Order: sequence, then C-alpha cells, then structure tokens
Amino acid sequence: MLYDLNVPWSSTQSSLELQRIISFLSELGYDTLALNNTITLPLPSQITNPIPTTPSFNLPPKTNLLRRCTVQFSDPALNHRLSNLASAYDILALRPTTEKAFLAACTTVTEHSLISLDLTQRFDFAFRPKPFMAAVNRGIRFEICYAQATMREAGARKNFISGSLGILRATSGRGLVVSSEAKGVLGIRAPADVVNLMAVWGLKREKGLEALGINPRGVVVNEGIKRSSFRGVIDVIDGGEKYVKDAGSEKDGKGKKGKRKVDDKEVDGEIIPQISKRQAKRLKLEARKEAQNSTPGQDRALVHGIPGTPNPDTPSKTKNKADG
Repeated sequence: MLYDLNVPWSSTQSSLELQRIISFLSELGYDTLALNNTITLPLPSQITNPIPTTPSFNLPPKTNLLRRCTVQFSDPALNHRLSNLASAYDILALRPTTEKAFLAACTTVTEHSLISLDLTQRFDFAFRPKPFMAAVNRGIRFEICYAQATMREAGARKNFISGSLGILRATSGRGLVVSSEAKGVLGIRAPADVVNLMAVWGLKREKGLEALGINPRGVVVNEGIKRSSFRGVIDVIDGGEKYVKDAGSEKDGKGKKGKRKVDDKEVDGEIIPQISKRQAKRLKLEARKEAQNSTPGQDRALVHGIPGTPNPDTPSKTKNKADG
C-alpha cells in the first residue's frame, strides 16, 4: 500500500481539479491520500475542520481519504492549543521556519507526527544529526515533498536539493516520508519515478520504498491510536459482553458461606436427601448415645464387653442344650 500524505486543499479550490488529482494519484497506485489544510499561528478562537468528511464527487475504489493540517509557526510559545487542533484532524504536521521552532518541534512538542519543511526556502541554521535523530526516536517523521523541486523555479529547486541533501545526511535515510504536495496533476509522479528521483539525491532504493509505504503507514496508525486509545497506549477494540450471574443457580449451588451443597439422589422414584460428612458423623454420635442410654445392666455390659460379666450363652450351656 502506497501513501501520499500531502494533497493540498483550500476552500477556493475547484472540486473538479481536486477530483482530477485524486483520480490520477489512485491510477498511479496511491491508496491512502491526505487532504492538507495549511494554517498559521495564532490559532482562531473556534477551531473547526473546513475539509468535508465526504467530498462532493465519487472517490475511486479502494481509496482512503484522510484530513490533515499543517501548522506554520516560528514561535514555540504559541503552541498551547495544538492539542485541540490535533483532535479535529486525522494528521497534524508542523512546518517550523526558525531554528528555535525547529528544535521545539524535534524535542518538546508532542501533538504532531510529521515535520514538513519548506525546502524551497534557505534556512539560516544547519541541519545537525542530533535534533533529527531525537525526533526520529520519538516516532516523528520528516516529510520531503518532491513537487517543491519539480514545479518551482531554478532558485527554489537549488534550495530544495541542498536542503534534501542536508536531511539525508542528518538522518541517514531513516524516518523519512515522501509526499507530493502537488497543486496539479502535472506535478505528480509515479512511485517508481519518485524512488529514482530520491536515489539521485542520495536516498537508497530500500529507504525510498519505505518512505512511500512503511513510514507513512506508521504515521497514520500512530495518529489513529492517539485519538482512539487511552493515552496512546491501550486501545480497546471490543469490551466483550458483561456476564450476568443467575440468582437461582447461585442460590441452589452455594450455601451461606459459599460452600457447595450436595445434590439429592433419586432411587426408585424417591428422592433421598444427601447429607454432608459432618452431619453424618453427628447423627452417628447421637445414635450411639441413644443406644447406650436404652441398654440396661447386663445388655450394656455385653455391648461394651466388660470382663468378668457372666454371659448367658456360654459354650458349656450351649453344649448341654445340644445334648439334651
């Protein structure tokens, strides 16, 4: 699956032109597209998403359309409402214009998943590996838009190549996302052409394929988890059905102290109640006591086998009875 996470959108754009761009990207093999709305700080009091959830035209089959916002900022002190802005869009990207804002986007700001630099401009600071790798280790990806080189004048193209080489040198090709940012169909390139174009600027073919597939997919998945899970860590897909205990079965199967009752047995059509071992022992002791109390004198001695007590049926008497 291929991704293009930067399809420019504006409220004044013709829907016919947007339909042509989306259809052409779909024919080239891009499955997931993100309509990008670019705004600048400070944010308005009422944050709304002007991009419609469903376009006015029919989308090509198997095309997933997302809504993205890119914020251009130069002062990191004005980012206190970025969380509200992130909840209104599917993807939030930052476009810093100063070194202070760039360092904040790489190290401290947590609401975004993309850093998209305008490489047609010349920056007054060098691209050092330390802030770049700090952002990559935090899960933030850097976006390179190839239409900034293919659809601009010579001066902008020169700055783009210089900036792209600086990013590739600082990141060693890791954590990159390649998008189009094409405002027309003439600025769009096929995936193979994009990989070859990035290879000319020093990005290996494997890294170029990752920048079109694996890395943007990670951005989309992470942004979705942030909005649907608990603190971006636990995502509850299905809570399951709640188990309801049966009061009747619980009453029949358990006693007062939670012990299991013994089931009754049925013999010849008659239900014989079953007793516990403790109850059987108690009944046995009671029967023994009743037997002791009801046996008088000699019979009691016979029962207990007291020595020296005469037995009416001794062996001699038994023999005499047999002779007589």
